[in-house]
Amino acid sequence: MTDATPRSFPAPGDHDALELGTQLTPRFDAAGLVTAVVTDAVSGEVLMLAHMNAEALARTIETGIATYWSRSRRSLWVKGETSGNRQHVVELRVDCDQDAVWLKVRVEGHGASCHRGYRSCFYRAVPVGGPADAPLAFVEADPAFDPADVYGSACGHTHS
Repeated sequence: MTDATPRSFPAPGDHDALELGTQLTPRFDAAGLVTAVVTDAVSGEVLMLAHMNAEALARTIETGIATYWSRSRRSLWVKGETSGNRQHVVELRVDCDQDAVWLKVRVEGHGASCHRGYRSCFYRAVPVGGPADAPLAFVEADPAFDPADVYGSACGHTHS
């Protein structure tokens, strides 16, 4: 398990129970995680993609504040705890086979979900229909906040 205080959910039943039933029985991967897709509750814009272990999922459900599992830090992470851009969950859905969740959130503070200060972690577009090495195009002109002011460095975290 990926957390010192693991929570448990019931084991998935047969396919019909898993896919058509009313009980949350998440199918965590071999690392104990489910994928979490996060969108803005009003605009529907994709803000980020993260992962949750059982503890993060349970805390998110219980508190209404988005909590994730940081694979790089190997710890729970409450989104916006440092930056003030906390994500309030308006709706949480599970996909058909319960191996991914979708959080519709309202973001407080600067309204940014990316550690680089942008509203969305998906602030660059890949040109489609041309060469694969074409430069990325910024679709968000300016960050909502300066990461150096918030985190003390230009980057809010390290990537593994």
